[in-house]
Amino acid sequence: MLNANKRALLILFSMLLTYSILRVYLYFSPNTNFDIGPYNIHHLYTGILLMVIFALPLILFSNRGHAETINSIGFGSGLGLTLDEWVYLIATDGSDKSYLAPVSFWGSVIIISLTSIYIVILWLVKRGRT
Repeated sequence: MLNANKRALLILFSMLLTYSILRVYLYFSPNTNFDIGPYNIHHLYTGILLMVIFALPLILFSNRGHAETINSIGFGSGLGLTLDEWVYLIATDGSDKSYLAPVSFWGSVIIISLTSIYIVILWLVKRGRT
């Protein structure tokens, strides 16, 4: 069983890595879309799906070893995908061009930073109780 330190680090680093890779990839390939029929599936929705798939086992089961590691990484990746588009879909028209706009970029930097700080605070509180 992973301790809280390792879980927090796995979630934090997988979130930051997913976010960073996604931003760099979409900067160089801004017109990449995942379309199913007439529907554009933003990575916010993919991220939510990943969070549901990987967070529920973390919450409901006493995971051991590889399952807990995979669930922590999967949850962090879903979190990175979701938070990247949160401000973008609220504050812009949702177009490919506006994804690269400063409000989208800086909004995502702020929300990812705040979430990272929140993870560290929770980790510190947990550490102080043990």
